[in-house]
Amino acid sequence: MRKLVEPPYKDSIEWSKWWIFWVDERVVPLGHDDSNYKLALDGFLSKVQIPSSNIYAINDKESPEGAAADYEARLKQLVESKVLPLSAISGFPKFDLMLLGMGPDGHVASLFPLRTHRHEKERLVTFITDSPKPPPPRITFTFPVINSASEIAMVVTGAELANMVDVTLGSAPPPDGIPPPCTEVSAEEELTWFLDKDAASKLQTSG
Repeated sequence: MRKLVEPPYKDSIEWSKWWIFWVDERVVPLGHDDSNYKLALDGFLSKVQIPSSNIYAINDKESPEGAAADYEARLKQLVESKVLPLSAISGFPKFDLMLLGMGPDGHVASLFPLRTHRHEKERLVTFITDSPKPPPPRITFTFPVINSASEIAMVVTGAELANMVDVTLGSAPPPDGIPPPCTEVSAEEELTWFLDKDAASKLQTSG
């Protein structure tokens, strides 16, 4: 993504066509160092000409439950106004592309292995107040929304994630016999994993 703020991309991309959302977000002030919005703003959004009206940060004045309800309501408004299409397969909002990462425990977005909100099937956005990874209050897209995306890019780097990569893409059994959230990720058209050598170090190679 950082390459897009450099020539020739910065001046050749039609930024007005971009709409930006957060798959998950920490429920902290938008200017806080833990905010995913701040990370995106500092490294990307402040350097390109995406209209501010097309950038959907969370309402950081709300509680986790309120922020999740607000974000879901805004998504539904965009569906009603035909900005955001619905998947013909799932009936959930269909995003063009989702960028996802993964934790050593196999969590994606803020869907953690031992939290019941991982199994939410009806709502678009849910919340958590006791994330095992700080900060504890977060909101997150649910799996039905994530898996309705046209394309998903899973970007995974670092040796600490090698075991979970092997569970998901290799032959290692899941810890405690319970498949981690990362094994549930799919896309309606294409799911692509981007791994560095460390993250891929435990995958068997041929030749």
